[in-house]
Amino acid sequence: MGITIISVGKLKEKYLKMGIEEYVKRLNGYTKMEIVEVPDEKAPEQLSDAEMEMVKKKEGERILAKLTPDHYVIALAINGKTRSSEELSKDIESLMTYGQSKIAFVIGGSLGLHDDVLSRANDKLSFGKMTLPHQLMKLVLVEQVYRSFRIMKGEPYHK
Repeated sequence: MGITIISVGKLKEKYLKMGIEEYVKRLNGYTKMEIVEVPDEKAPEQLSDAEMEMVKKKEGERILAKLTPDHYVIALAINGKTRSSEELSKDIESLMTYGQSKIAFVIGGSLGLHDDVLSRANDKLSFGKMTLPHQLMKLVLVEQVYRSFRIMKGEPYHK
């Protein structure tokens, strides 16, 4: 079982890097976690709809290039399905039980994910209606994956 997080943009904030590194280290006892960062597309602050589409398309192409046909892809999307920690844990466990050995979570850039990436996704996960910085979302996701494995094993962390 291997879990990959593919995200747009390089993580710069030291406190976020440290948090992610801590959870990745904790996950070593459960699964192999890989973090893949693809470059974000440079763009001016004010964009037309066509320019926004082009930025998302270029970032989406970079994301898709990192996926293999055997990845089970879970895209983080505001219009995805919300789940409790217990439900996410059960979903990951079910994927593992039924032979999905490669799970990829995908986090888009500041403009979100291109439709091509959303079409490739096997599932869409939402952490709620709030907008969160995509870099912070990476830390929250890694923590929730760690929490999922603790729940699966019946270990006392998720309370």
